[in-house]
Amino acid sequence: MWLAVVAAAGVLFAACSGGTPSAASRTDGALVAASGGTTTTVAARSAPSTTAPPASSSTTARVTVPTTVPPGLRVGARGPEVAALEQRLNSLHYEVGAVDDVYDQNTAYAVTAFQKVTGMERTGRATDDVIAALSTATPPPALVPGGNADRVEIDIPRQVLFLYKGGSLLKVLTISSGSNQRFCSEGYCRQAVTPGGSFGIYRQGKGWEYGPLGGLYNPQYFNGGIAIHGATSVPAYPASHGCIRIPMSAAEWFPSQVYKDMAVHVVGVPGEPLAPDIAKPVTTPQTTLPPATTTTVATPPPTLPDLLGGLLKPTAG
Repeated sequence: MWLAVVAAAGVLFAACSGGTPSAASRTDGALVAASGGTTTTVAARSAPSTTAPPASSSTTARVTVPTTVPPGLRVGARGPEVAALEQRLNSLHYEVGAVDDVYDQNTAYAVTAFQKVTGMERTGRATDDVIAALSTATPPPALVPGGNADRVEIDIPRQVLFLYKGGSLLKVLTISSGSNQRFCSEGYCRQAVTPGGSFGIYRQGKGWEYGPLGGLYNPQYFNGGIAIHGATSVPAYPASHGCIRIPMSAAEWFPSQVYKDMAVHVVGVPGEPLAPDIAKPVTTPQTTLPPATTTTVATPPPTLPDLLGGLLKPTAG
């Protein structure tokens, strides 16, 4: 019986850990730096040789040359336009990190969150249409208007998280939830899903915690082995084993804004009710089983390996 309980706990935690997505070769860098431009193929004939080749032979090298400059502000940009962009996003509660004149990854995450909320293309670039939309935008409405004054709302279809304190919206974060792909570990195969419903935070981890599928930074557990946690990769699409990935910079301050038994509402899961059952007690996690035994490290290792490492690849059958 004890072995069965331990195994079940391991399964819960194994369904969570974050890393890089299995969708081929899409990364955060590609998200915010993708050119979107057209290319031209140039054929270059090889230099002549002292020994003349047969008349019918030739050698060509294919050179791809961008013909358009990607539009809009993006990572690496600096100046007053960036400062104004960050100030506007911050006023709407999107998490930009430091409000300065540098378009860094945190700025790109904030722009991506705004694009998700407003239904725009998720590029992480502040193009003219994004700037225009920001000029008239208002803070997004609550998903759970009758919810607790302090609560976390997770919008699965739009892949964003809303943090409420004292009944007011404090922050909007971009997230990446369960990929819904089949994966196998510890001799067990299942789907990478993030279940919907109303829950409560029941354990707050500190630093890096490691399980069978990799590492979670400052995890805030709210449903068995599923947690809100920092990850080095937070793509604009669902890519986790079930957890809610948030940017590493946000994961530094997020634990101080939430607490044990604080409500977490996961909304919009396909096949589940659109509105969560807010009358359901949120002080008890869905299961009383703790996550599998983990090792807590105060600081991350010098280099973080690819945590998914192909674990999301479908298996035969």
